[in-house]
Amino acid sequence: MTEKEYNACVDLYADGLYRFLVKNLKQEETARDLVQVSFERLWQNHRKVTFEKAKSYLFTVAYHAMIDHLRVSKFRNHVSLHPEAFVQSPQADWEVKFIIEKALNEMDQVQKMLIMLKDYEGYRYEEIAEITGLSLVQVKVYLHRARKALKQVLEKYFVS
Repeated sequence: MTEKEYNACVDLYADGLYRFLVKNLKQEETARDLVQVSFERLWQNHRKVTFEKAKSYLFTVAYHAMIDHLRVSKFRNHVSLHPEAFVQSPQADWEVKFIIEKALNEMDQVQKMLIMLKDYEGYRYEEIAEITGLSLVQVKVYLHRARKALKQVLEKYFVS
């Protein structure tokens, strides 16, 4: 990868990488640090990584750095929610987004990350498997279970 391609990667992928990390960690400063670490590792390996594989490489590095951070800091974001506060149907898009974000925070970290990678970032199953180190079958099964769990969590916020 050339220096010009590396700079293009920064322009193309830094924001998406940051969004992915901040949505999972809920810590802006840590997310910024991990984005920087990801791009630093990309530069260290710029001769080995092609421009076409840079996005996947960056998200893989960021994912593993985030897991390491969570293990080291024993960070768990457990949000205490009161479903009775959301009994009525939401009136605005921001309310729906807020409820979905709260529901995601109630989920297991792996399930949350799979949903974020597939549904928020638009990765294919194969790319997610590569990023997370899970097999393709595991990604499909875990994502299916994660979506079912998300559906169950969301059902308590909406009155049919």
